[in-house]
Amino acid sequence: MKGDRVEIVIDVGGEGTRTYEVVATRAGRRVEISNRRGVVEVSEVTRTGGPVRTARFMASRVLALVEHPVLDEEGHRPRDPR
Repeated sequence: MKGDRVEIVIDVGGEGTRTYEVVATRAGRRVEISNRRGVVEVSEVTRTGGPVRTARFMASRVLALVEHPVLDEEGHRPRDPR
């Protein structure tokens, strides 16, 4: 859903940490996360499942992966129109 976002905190060695965000920028898009073969992949995808943008990180460097779903005025997540 538009407004959904995922925050990724990465260990960059001696420098400390770096934070990245992937956001669903338009209506009908969502953010999906997958973890395969030591790589964490966070993608913004369209309604049909086509990736718009993708961020890939080595799983051994990921410190935190935080999902922030969009909420309505009452604090509930709106129903998915699919």
